[in-house]
Amino acid sequence: MAAKPDDTQSLWQEYRRTADQSLRERLILTYAPLVKYVAGRVGSGLPSHVDESDLVQYGLLGLIGAIERYDPDRDVKFETYAIARIKGSIIDELRAMDWVPRSVRSRARDIERAIGGLEAKLGRAPTDEEVAKQLDMSEEELDDSLTEIGRSSIGALDELWTVSSSGGDRIALIDTIEDTQGPEPQSALAETEMREALGEAISRLPEREKLVVTLYYYEELTLREIGEVLGVTESRVSQLHTKAILRLKARLAGSPAREPLGR
Repeated sequence: MAAKPDDTQSLWQEYRRTADQSLRERLILTYAPLVKYVAGRVGSGLPSHVDESDLVQYGLLGLIGAIERYDPDRDVKFETYAIARIKGSIIDELRAMDWVPRSVRSRARDIERAIGGLEAKLGRAPTDEEVAKQLDMSEEELDDSLTEIGRSSIGALDELWTVSSSGGDRIALIDTIEDTQGPEPQSALAETEMREALGEAISRLPEREKLVVTLYYYEELTLREIGEVLGVTESRVSQLHTKAILRLKARLAGSPAREPLGR
């Protein structure tokens, strides 16, 4: 049974004072629903052979680590801190399995380069037709590729990216959306530049892609729910999401944050 808010605060205080393992187990039970929630969101875009129960097991390791490392005196809600740790644990385990086919990774890089090259040349976001032509494929083949990449993408915004104006520093974009770790001052400037660059890049996405990113990462809607909002299928939302992520990667990897990003 989950503890009430007041009980939870007392539980944290007692656990921090004694490090009693039985209290840790009670905290794990209290926050276990977070693991189910994160596993469901991560698993929503993965192939059907990935068992959600496995994701829950990976996420529990992240929850345990979060409980052991969390400092209640810091001005960060445990739920915020734990969700990042749980998601990171799941993603780390999936990456260690290396289940994404090399051909899919290669195709994603090709599309990303095509988008980046066309944006630099055209000064705006290229259409699907233009991207497909650049890659010497049909629009249908491009859509199929985006769907396959989307199913294989694990936490796209959790990847480490580099912005040229940050002096080569690498940072996970999800950390620029919400600061869960309280970074040291030394890294604050690079993170601020990345946040500004990301915000600028998102603002210049085509409207439907921008809406998908906003609803998924900020409003935390599922792909199915976003499809209902837009009046399209879940598969189409997945394609829009994948295009948005590849477009953001192309812009942030190829354009200094201080320079305008083409539409």
